[in-house]
Amino acid sequence: MKFTTIVKAAALAAGVLCTTAQAADQTYIATTAIVEHPALDSVRAGIKDSLMENGYTEDNLKFTFESAQGSPATAVQIARKMVGDEPDLIVAIATPSAQAAVTASENIPVIFSVVTDPLGAKLVSNIEKPGGNVTGLSDMLPLAQQLELLQEIMPNLKTLGVPYNPGEPNAVSSVEALKVIAKEKGIKIIEAPAPKSSDVAFASQKLIGKADAIYCPIDNTIISALEAVVKTGIDGQIPVFAADTDSVARGAIAALGFNYYDLGKQTGELVLRVLNGENAGDIPVKFAEGTNLAINPKMAARMGIEIPASVTARATQVIE
Repeated sequence: MKFTTIVKAAALAAGVLCTTAQAADQTYIATTAIVEHPALDSVRAGIKDSLMENGYTEDNLKFTFESAQGSPATAVQIARKMVGDEPDLIVAIATPSAQAAVTASENIPVIFSVVTDPLGAKLVSNIEKPGGNVTGLSDMLPLAQQLELLQEIMPNLKTLGVPYNPGEPNAVSSVEALKVIAKEKGIKIIEAPAPKSSDVAFASQKLIGKADAIYCPIDNTIISALEAVVKTGIDGQIPVFAADTDSVARGAIAALGFNYYDLGKQTGELVLRVLNGENAGDIPVKFAEGTNLAINPKMAARMGIEIPASVTARATQVIE
């Protein structure tokens, strides 16, 4: 063997040893989400920033992410692969990915995030003491306050169209809860099922002439195709509202909801507790804190309404 070859081989071996040692010192967090869109991406950013603010660096933290691209079957495949990779902890964002991770993992801790109804989704059987290796953050929405906002902007609101994916458990839970609260407020809910992203445009168009406004719940299928709903709102002169504030910058008129980056930070607090030695199953499920009010006056005008000054005055975010 030539000398230069020996040197290269030695360097390569040293590099492998160094990489192996570095990998051994790294904390490995595997994250997954059912789909990518701004709200869920903000959650992931918040989780990572929370870790970085608490002593983790690019050198001692391996932070990976895989999207299921909207497919529950793919979410199952990703979860199984992650378990095989043996990370220190799995963070699963949104209900389908959380269900897949909890089913796949027997020993690796799972922290779920932005799951509306963790009991209904059968992720845990007890909010205060989840048991097993699972806990997480619920983003149960302030539905009553959201409807009051819609009524403040549209005092004559009587019918509200709701496109949603009937195959997404968190969306079904939200719509069922919304119907109960809406009835108390004299509002009729008109459901518009959209099982796939490609169905969203047609489902929202069917609401023209039937509903006074459209409300997009926390539904990954609908939010991933929000622009199609917004186009319907402009073309049909039917105001579009959303449950999440990130959707306002994409064309919804207004939303009273959470800052999803902050929800990521709150999820990060749970991750840190597990990394610091607590058993996930002993940590109560956390309910998201804080609400923001985002408005989009220009889009309101394009959809034929004006946002009252009383709403504008207390908005935390105004999209120009």
